[in-house]
Amino acid sequence: MAQLERLILMAEDELTQYSTTARKIEKLRRKIGISVPLAEQRQIRETLQAEMPTDPISQVIEQQRQTAALPFWGIAGLGLLLGISFMQPVDFLATALGGFAAIKIQQRGWQLQARRLVLQTLEDIEQRIQNPTADGSADS
Repeated sequence: MAQLERLILMAEDELTQYSTTARKIEKLRRKIGISVPLAEQRQIRETLQAEMPTDPISQVIEQQRQTAALPFWGIAGLGLLLGISFMQPVDFLATALGGFAAIKIQQRGWQLQARRLVLQTLEDIEQRIQNPTADGSADS
């Protein structure tokens, strides 16, 4: 599904912006509404719901990717420190493995957050289609 991958990339772009989740959803809703037909939106939503992991480890990585990667950054730093101070080349292996694991955990968390953002946006679109009068805007 090239369309799904494109939507995930759009969500990753939105994740780089410092704003609330509601604002990110609002921006994505406009982009998705213009570029993706409604039937395809529903198909993508069903696919995303089926693909989203439900295990506790994936949920922690999605919600707290920095915290989940922190121990591995510590292992990488400790390996570097011990490798330099004790002149042990084997300790540099801990640096490489710890750094690699930390980066992969953060990448996985980033992808899961982007998928969740797309899913929330598609659900918001569906909700607005089913209930167009309760869009959250107040008349002033």
